[in-house]
Amino acid sequence: QLQLAESGGGLVQPGGSLRLSCAASGFTLDYYAIGWFRQAPGKEREGVSCITSIGESTNYAASVKGRFTISRDNANNTVYLEMNSLKPEDTGVYYCAARTDYTGTYSHCPRAGMHYWGKGTLVTVSS
Repeated sequence: QLQLAESGGGLVQPGGSLRLSCAASGFTLDYYAIGWFRQAPGKEREGVSCITSIGESTNYAASVKGRFTISRDNANNTVYLEMNSLKPEDTGVYYCAARTDYTGTYSHCPRAGMHYWGKGTLVTVSS
């Protein structure tokens, strides 16, 4: 069974850091672009970041650029989202999602185009 599982969420103070992980089971991430999305209470799910299957290209939402870093370790079948200088508005459930990327060129991850989704991990930024 193909599954994605997020971990690493929690409660952090403004200005703090968290590292989220997205681990795949039942398939290899080698041929998948991975996107991170988040959903704040009462808001729509929005794209945060995306990385191509071979990790050569990345993309970030304007609201997180310079603070978040996406990376991947295909040997360990895991993608990461390093989040620094966290703000209260970063609060939400964070999801990872995968879409096929055999050419290593998909650095944009539209929500509707993702094939597999994890169940999410909650990030709360509050003092």
